[in-house]
Amino acid sequence: MILDIRAMRMQFGGLVAVDDFSLSIEKGGLVGLIGPNGAGKTTVFNVVTGAYPPTRGAILMEGRDITGMRPDLVTRLGIARTFQNIRIFSRMSVIENILVSLHWRLRASIVDAFLLDRRYRMEEERMRAVAMGLLAEVNLDRVAGAPAGSLPYGSQRRLEVCRALATEPKLLLLDEPAAGMNPAESMELMRFIKRIQEDFGLTILLIEHQMRVVMGISEKIVVLDHGIEIARGTPEEVSRDPKVIQAYLGVQEHA
Repeated sequence: MILDIRAMRMQFGGLVAVDDFSLSIEKGGLVGLIGPNGAGKTTVFNVVTGAYPPTRGAILMEGRDITGMRPDLVTRLGIARTFQNIRIFSRMSVIENILVSLHWRLRASIVDAFLLDRRYRMEEERMRAVAMGLLAEVNLDRVAGAPAGSLPYGSQRRLEVCRALATEPKLLLLDEPAAGMNPAESMELMRFIKRIQEDFGLTILLIEHQMRVVMGISEKIVVLDHGIEIARGTPEEVSRDPKVIQAYLGVQEHA
């Protein structure tokens, strides 16, 4: 297992956002996490990535306990994420957005950077080459010098994913990557996610409201409602589950 969430509870004062949630994901898997608004899906991401220490439970990454670990250390261990609302540096160039995620690989010191010595210049050139290679993977290399905020919406989404890939993740958490996309863009996104999973050898945990996307690419789906798991299984099994239908559509059972 690459990720093992054990009996996780996240409570904010009197509000229990997630309760007794467990999930194990095998390496190379693609798992969908779905549920109505306020179900606790993004809270799971925030706990896994270290934004919140859980009230109770444990998070293991490849068998190592990372419960409550700082986000930067979680990233170094191989977990990267995107956000429901795009968080790119809109005034920086496209390539500069990628270079931000590559800074942790640099070995040159502040003094090297101040003096612009040979070691710093070589590392800078190497990082730019790596950034351009990543941008080419997501078809953004031709706009590397453009302001990130000037890109179309779908391209900004791909840039955010590319920035996450720059951290060399083993596990990629995607928070509603299809939000705001039309059907054609959503179909392209599905192909894009499957391609990067294969090309980069990723394990992916996906939050998504567009059922066409999550049902089309997920191997397994887990459903949350008010912080409680109500179903899990294949896309076909979950789509027919009465509890899932009721959670999404409000359909009541009749005797």
